[in-house]
Amino acid sequence: MRAYHVAIFLSGVFLYYVLHCMLWGANIYWMTPVDMKRRNKIQPCLSEPAFASLLRYPQLHPFLCTSDFKALASVYGSNKYDLPYGMKSSEDTFQTALSHLESCELFDESDNVPCKRCVVVGNGGILKNTMLGEKIDSYDVIIRMNNGPVLGYEKEVGRRTTFRLFYPESVFSDPIHYEPNVTAILTAFKPLDLKWLSELLIGGKINSKGFWKKPALQLIYKPYQIRILDPYIIRTAYNLLKFPEVFPRNVKPKHPTTGIIAIIFAFHICHEVHIAGFKYNFSDSGSLLHYYGNTTMSLMSKNVYHNVTAEQTFLKDILEKNYVINLTQE
Repeated sequence: MRAYHVAIFLSGVFLYYVLHCMLWGANIYWMTPVDMKRRNKIQPCLSEPAFASLLRYPQLHPFLCTSDFKALASVYGSNKYDLPYGMKSSEDTFQTALSHLESCELFDESDNVPCKRCVVVGNGGILKNTMLGEKIDSYDVIIRMNNGPVLGYEKEVGRRTTFRLFYPESVFSDPIHYEPNVTAILTAFKPLDLKWLSELLIGGKINSKGFWKKPALQLIYKPYQIRILDPYIIRTAYNLLKFPEVFPRNVKPKHPTTGIIAIIFAFHICHEVHIAGFKYNFSDSGSLLHYYGNTTMSLMSKNVYHNVTAEQTFLKDILEKNYVINLTQE
């Protein structure tokens, strides 16, 4: 009798294992087991996204939460890297910044759209006069970055924004650009970025020393709108760009642009990703860099922080493999 019970038990364990592997292989979960314990904002899909092979952890929750960010950092290996690719030696700074935020949720409670179609809107000059605004507004999720304006450019880039990635030197400070329904995501590149956020949230005084240009001295977003991006997303972007583990001493280390980070962010929360405004005219240094303002492509050649060639190669690869669709492809 005991042997009979043991056999049933072992059969049950084996069946569970088989079903688990089948479900995981089919990506019906489409979330990591750690995330499933507490996350219910990423709707599971029955099929893999086209870009699934690029991700080690499909659709992890992209925002840090005060309660468990340290535990998840050890799971994803973020405790082994310094900012911007991890939290090593900066956990207390993260803790302080997170303590001033009101939420780490991904989508609103009323959002129940599964398998989201997303568009990542870059700031490239190619968007000028494209009249893509209505098309962009038709997506479930619209991701923008930095201080790429909507006001005055609705016909080109649309009116809606779901997420906007920023860092202290690139965030809007003029209330005219306030978007009440946006989730503003701090992409922290250095501990000072987190301290900047903490000071602004408590009404402290900002010291501009240590920033590559003057940071915003006020926040136009409310605390409930702000999130902090998990550094693991930035590290994934770094790896996909195939940057070296260590740069030579005579070469300034490169970091992914906010645009590439935004695409990787989209890969973790969306089932289908389209992009717009990521093509640049390198053959004409006088052409517009952005769809707004008068900055020209000549500024791009002076940028020592990014490897634009590597990024264009990455974009070309994911487009050719149909991982994403480019709305501004000429």
